[in-house]
Amino acid sequence: MNDQRRGRPGIDVPDARGRTGLDRVGRDLTRNPGVRVTDVELVASGWHVLRATTFDYRRRDGQWTSERRETYDRGNGACVLLYDAARRTVLLTRQFRYPAYVNGHEDGMLVEVAAGLLDEDDAETAIRREAEEETGVRIGELQHVLDAYMSPGSVTERLHFYAAAYDGADPHRADPDRIGGGIADEGEDIEVLELGFADALAAIRSGEIADAKTIMLLQWAALDGPFAADAGRHTHGQARGHEPRGGEYGHEDELEVQHEYESAVFTEAMGSTEPPETD
Repeated sequence: MNDQRRGRPGIDVPDARGRTGLDRVGRDLTRNPGVRVTDVELVASGWHVLRATTFDYRRRDGQWTSERRETYDRGNGACVLLYDAARRTVLLTRQFRYPAYVNGHEDGMLVEVAAGLLDEDDAETAIRREAEEETGVRIGELQHVLDAYMSPGSVTERLHFYAAAYDGADPHRADPDRIGGGIADEGEDIEVLELGFADALAAIRSGEIADAKTIMLLQWAALDGPFAADAGRHTHGQARGHEPRGGEYGHEDELEVQHEYESAVFTEAMGSTEPPETD
């Protein structure tokens, strides 16, 4: 009785984050005539929201069934691949991820592109903020790559993917007092990594890079992004050879060998073989 008078946090009265009406989300959906939401239960509302939704679903044979699904709502997010095409590098981060650690990752230290939740911002504003907080880079021109649902069986999040150039030779990529690393007051302890693009591709193959959004953006960069021309050279052979070092070749020759090395690494990372013979 006392609980009823006080109200239910997140439903009738604000929860710890000031939210109410969390049990109303999804009740007004009408875009799909084959889905009719009948009930939404608020299971938990900590930092994010866990709901159990019951809905009627019309199967392909015309029969209606009642289904129940739990969904985890953490809001939407954005990520960005920072690249230096001239120096053939990408700027990544490394930080501890407990969910990966508890699910078998050796130490929980994941190599990732800069990313974060939108909170109350639009996607472009949010990723500019997150990139500067995590890497110290103030983004200029921003290229939208794609949007994707990363775990649609249970998580509602839609992730917005971007790419942006950075000048790795510029020692003042952001404000002098901003060097990346995340926000300590929010529990962030982020290491900034600058990798050669070939090394980043090789890290996918070795498993050192095991984060889905990072893999997707690196493969986009090789297939359709700033390094696409190199992947299109179809260089074959062993990708685990020695990466060319500066000074062993003339500048143009060095770039050519570097391109071939990256193409070979990409071919191996994608699990490709020789192209089929044509008539």
